[in-house]
Amino acid sequence: MTLQQLKYIIAIDRYRNFAKAAEALGISQPTLSAMLVKLEEELDVRIFERTNKSVIPTTAGQRIIRQAEKASAEVNRISELVAESKGTINGQFNLSVGPTIAPYILPKFIKHYKADYPEVQLFVREMKAEHMFDALIQNEIDAGIAIAGNTRTGVLEIPLYTERFYVYLAESCWRKLPVFKPENLEHEKMWVMKEAQCLRESAFSFCKERSKGQHTYEAGSIETLIRIVDENGGYTIIPEMHLPFLSPQQRENVRSIEGDYLSQRRISLYIKEDYIRQSMLNTVTETLKKFLPKEMLQMKHEIRL
Repeated sequence: MTLQQLKYIIAIDRYRNFAKAAEALGISQPTLSAMLVKLEEELDVRIFERTNKSVIPTTAGQRIIRQAEKASAEVNRISELVAESKGTINGQFNLSVGPTIAPYILPKFIKHYKADYPEVQLFVREMKAEHMFDALIQNEIDAGIAIAGNTRTGVLEIPLYTERFYVYLAESCWRKLPVFKPENLEHEKMWVMKEAQCLRESAFSFCKERSKGQHTYEAGSIETLIRIVDENGGYTIIPEMHLPFLSPQQRENVRSIEGDYLSQRRISLYIKEDYIRQSMLNTVTETLKKFLPKEMLQMKHEIRL
């Protein structure tokens, strides 16, 4: 059994297709098939059930693949430890960003990151928190950026920044208050987006009583919510980093909310507890510091693992 064979079965499991797995590995399909047969004969167990339409791991195969992933990850750590000891920052870095965060940070993040760390192969995927955690545990990504407060065994949370929420009113809305207090926010007049606006840590929950109203809709983006408000009246809440996306006319419809703790969301970086590439993680924080307002930042100068 070789490390190469382990990488082959990991790729087959990921793509569930010999042609795609072979292409990703840079080898021919017959070579991949032959290597799998050789490994199965050596172990005296069938790893995949294959037909003309599907490639599915057997029960024993699933356990073998999970162990192969762990072994491959441990081998990769050797190269990472050497690079860390030399103070070099290179190689591949896979990052996940939540869909309600990505529009606000990714354009500038990618621009600054590629300029400052040209030796790093950066791959970014938008993923919801539940999928991000699965990808972390399975070593498919190195780190993820998502709303704070998520928990999963084996995953470490590192605070990054905090942004305030603001009220966005329709021009026709009768409640033209200069500043809103939490008790002013009537759920039956509010349009909400569950993932972006439901604050699990706060007593001030925008979604706690959302079923009471007749005008509640869980939209797919903040931009959609704003358009709904413009067309249908009422109001919504928007994160601070969306303000630059508003037109001058729309900015006139923005109001503050009293109480910092009750009207903000925290954003965190998530990694596996045994992640060792500290220097690589610091590239994330250093890049965010290039363009995020200083008052929003929570991170320390360096991440200490």
